[in-house]
Amino acid sequence: MSEVYMKNKDSGFTLIEMLIVIAIIGILAAIALPALKGHMVKAKLSEVFNAMSTVASAVSAYHQDTDGFWPNCPTAVEIRSSLGVGLTSITRISDMSVSNVGVITATVQNIDPMVDTRAVILTPTEDIDKSIKWAWGASPGFPEYLRPRSN
Repeated sequence: MSEVYMKNKDSGFTLIEMLIVIAIIGILAAIALPALKGHMVKAKLSEVFNAMSTVASAVSAYHQDTDGFWPNCPTAVEIRSSLGVGLTSITRISDMSVSNVGVITATVQNIDPMVDTRAVILTPTEDIDKSIKWAWGASPGFPEYLRPRSN
């Protein structure tokens, strides 16, 4: 009878072992959740960056077709009518504009308080061979690690 009792006593986990496992899971979650939030914000920002890249392609085409003139589109409505790029389905941009020197500015919304109401900026530079290179920028207060990187 004592053998049966010993077998039952050795099976299962003790309370201490369970508490240690729960503590380890809690520590891992505390480390992983902030990193996950940063990745979620980056994923949402990619919609803004992709929309701006599409507008940059249209601005480049306009610049080439008009022998060096830049479009002047102060709102998304003008971007659609002048450049043919629809932005109404992009819910993460509250406003977008193209200045008369080709600078594209988009104001971010519905992502996270650390980036909402801040702007992402694309600035063109024209090379000697008339090709256009774009440089990414952002408004003050836009977190550095979330900014897009220029090529």
